[in-house]
Amino acid sequence: MLQELLGVAAAVAAGGVVYVAAAARVVKQYERGVVLRLGRLRGEVRPPGFTLVVPAVDRLRKVNMQIVTMPIPAQEGITRDNVTVRVDAVVYFRVVDAAAAIINVEDYRFAVSQMAQTSLRSIIGKSELDDLLSNREKLNEGLELMIDSPAIGWGVQIDRVEIKDVSLPDTMKRSMARQAEADRERRARIINADAELQASKKLAEAAKEMSEQPAALQLRLLQTVVAVAAEKNSTLVLPFPVELLRFLEKAQQPLPQNPQQQQEPQQQPQQQPPLPPPPPPSPKDVDE
Repeated sequence: MLQELLGVAAAVAAGGVVYVAAAARVVKQYERGVVLRLGRLRGEVRPPGFTLVVPAVDRLRKVNMQIVTMPIPAQEGITRDNVTVRVDAVVYFRVVDAAAAIINVEDYRFAVSQMAQTSLRSIIGKSELDDLLSNREKLNEGLELMIDSPAIGWGVQIDRVEIKDVSLPDTMKRSMARQAEADRERRARIINADAELQASKKLAEAAKEMSEQPAALQLRLLQTVVAVAAEKNSTLVLPFPVELLRFLEKAQQPLPQNPQQQQEPQQQPQQQPPLPPPPPPSPKDVDE
């Protein structure tokens, strides 16, 4: 009798061990467990840790609660200003309601991916090229709202959406490069014209000051000569002032010894008239 009881106890213990082994489940810290008993949602979501389910009756489905990074495939579309572009983006989302992510949608990852692609194409058609290139923050917010609206019912929360790259045709890139080059050239010309205007005003003031002091012009000339000579040129063209030539010309003229010589005009010697030529010889003289 005792042996039979021991055998039954051992069988029950073995059955219990087998049952616990079949019913034991472990839910990780970043997961939540959803129990479906005979196809129906059973109780609350199981927290992380050790949990038990009824073997062959309950089915435990684990849902990852971490933030998921999902790249959106590049979508090609035509902007509002009729430019063909190719845009790709990335979506950051996480599950906030594990039961809704299992019950309300078949595959929440695939659903979020398809909704993101559709919303991205819609954003491309509603935006202009300049907005895609320079105003991405506003487009990111609009894209996030478009994806987050249906995702709330799936137990998914969209944390962030970012446009990664905007690919343009080669012809459009060349056109934009020419436009940027023309704009930079225009600004360079405006800056040069403004600099010339300021320089002309300063030169006018300098010329006014030098006109009052002629020696300043000579000093400026010498400074220019020194600056040019520092370059070690083989030829140096030096402008020579006319006033200095006149000063040297006056210095070379001899001064008179007394004032009377300066008043009396110089008498020129009278030239004697030339002698008449001798007469030609007569024929008689020639015969003799």
